Amino acid sequence: MNVVNILHLMLLIYLDYHQLDFPCKRFFSLRYFLFHGVPHYVAIIFLSSLLKMVHVGSMSLYERAMMSRTREHKKKLVVWAFAVSLAIALSAGLSLKAIKQAGAKPKPLVHSLHSHNIVSRATDTSTAVTESPVASACKSTLYPEACEAALASVASTASTKEMFDVSVETAKGRARVARDVAYNLTQASTQKSNSRSQSSVNDCLELLDITLDQLDDVLHAKKSSRFHDVQTWLSAALTNQLTCSEGLETVKAKGGDSLNAQVESLSQYISNALALHKKVKVKDKDGGQKGGHGGRKLLSDGFPEWLSAGDRRLLQASPEDIRADAVVAKDGSGTHTTINEAIAFVSLASKGSGGGSTKVIYVKAGTYKEYINIPTKQKNVMLLGDGKGKSIVVGSRNANDGYTTYGSATVAAMGAGFIAKGLTIINNSGPSKHQAVALRVGADKSVVYQCSIQGYQDTLYTHSNRQFYTETDIYGTVDFIFGNSAVVLQNCYIQPRKPGGGQKNSVTAQGRTDPNQNTGISIQKCKIQGSSDLGSTPTYLGRPWQKYSRTVVMETYLDDSIDPDGWEPWSGSFALSTLYYGEYANTGPGASTSGRVGWAGVHPSLSSSEASKFTVAEFIVGDDWLPGTGVSYTAGL
Repeated sequence: MNVVNILHLMLLIYLDYHQLDFPCKRFFSLRYFLFHGVPHYVAIIFLSSLLKMVHVGSMSLYERAMMSRTREHKKKLVVWAFAVSLAIALSAGLSLKAIKQAGAKPKPLVHSLHSHNIVSRATDTSTAVTESPVASACKSTLYPEACEAALASVASTASTKEMFDVSVETAKGRARVARDVAYNLTQASTQKSNSRSQSSVNDCLELLDITLDQLDDVLHAKKSSRFHDVQTWLSAALTNQLTCSEGLETVKAKGGDSLNAQVESLSQYISNALALHKKVKVKDKDGGQKGGHGGRKLLSDGFPEWLSAGDRRLLQASPEDIRADAVVAKDGSGTHTTINEAIAFVSLASKGSGGGSTKVIYVKAGTYKEYINIPTKQKNVMLLGDGKGKSIVVGSRNANDGYTTYGSATVAAMGAGFIAKGLTIINNSGPSKHQAVALRVGADKSVVYQCSIQGYQDTLYTHSNRQFYTETDIYGTVDFIFGNSAVVLQNCYIQPRKPGGGQKNSVTAQGRTDPNQNTGISIQKCKIQGSSDLGSTPTYLGRPWQKYSRTVVMETYLDDSIDPDGWEPWSGSFALSTLYYGEYANTGPGASTSGRVGWAGVHPSLSSSEASKFTVAEFIVGDDWLPGTGVSYTAGL
């Protein structure tokens, strides 16, 4: 109902109320009846009658006598109201004519009560409003409303890079707020004896500190930093929020809901920054990678380029040829008797020397029952053992005993440049205890070489960032290689073990939550072979932990323990059309793809060009950092 119609309605009520026989009254009544139908006309009669009954009933005889005297005055008012209505109608008519002359189609009257219909069709007319640069940029994000709110202060002339920088600054501000909430909750829990109930909050505090460092790295990226670097750091920052949220759901903590709300909001802003960064990529035509890739490329020492020459020598040398910064020995023949003491020592030494070079901790043969944590600020640490089955680290934390998955790790390494060689790392909780991590790695450009990782459910947590595993044995049951890093496992031995009663085995459970993350699991040139007691336990290559789960198995031997379906659903149809599961040139009795599931996201026969995207050179840009470690690797197919 427009302004003219309202005036008409008011005028009719006025005329009916005062019982005026004004010549134009019939015209207005007829017009209103024709355009608006019976309901509106009945409403006029009802309202005017009601007003008359109320008013006349309350009038005295004197007032009724005086009513006739004032009728002439009221007729003058009616004439004035009619003149105003006529002027408005003429103005509306002139406006309509102007619109027609401009070539626009007038909207049908039926749409006048549904403004959203008119807005949605605005682009169909020649008078459509030009979309702002911010709105245009935010269309590529998963959370456009949050994106536009973050960029509200950005000038209309801002470049995509400037908008990206503002989005990261906004995310950083949100991270600070979430971090303050987590810190306050941990302070409140220090007075309580049962600190395990707050372990999820402690995890979040650690993860939010890591996130702030990563967002700082993005904002102050060096000129040598590439597109892939920034994409990796943002992908990892987003993964941190999922880890925090899942921990809060698993181990309930007082105040956890308020923290979770902050973290979920922060996730949206990091996701948007990740999407905007993809739009900046056009300035980096090669995608941030150095040189061309393709074909088979085996470096002379077999390690990716991002490892320094010194680290390469460390990985190739035997323990007796290395001058360690700390030596751990159970019998007291070293500088320390525990690994944690050695880590604390090299951390202080790094601060005194300014850091930079790799600090080597030599762990002599023996069994060490302790929990190791190398924090994100402790970079370039190498744990060097005497070999598989000799230098052993054992733990038994698990979900059943109240730990988060993140906090259950026997060994956790988050500091960039982490290297492990010649160690056996075990979580001996057993299959009945559910999530129980042996090794968790979130260190960027990390290498695990000639190690043995043993557990059951969730054995190896490849949490985030870029990782490389070679000549390493991995044992487990349910989802025993999982996480959301960009990881390549090459020349590894992978053994599904006998799980608990009624359980199925899944080699991988990749956790990619955002289509713009550069994460996934690539298994190349490995051997997947079930344990001798596995029996008829259904065993699959993987299942989708998160919506955009991504796993590729290529040039790998698969024994007959692998189910013909190949891949297992997580729950119903969840992620079946958004996941990416691929196979290329695998061998063995379990490699036949004729019986594979037919989900939209499954690619049982990748081409060489598609498979090459998941090699060391392209997937983790390994040629930039692995050669410095000295570890051998194949860059391509």
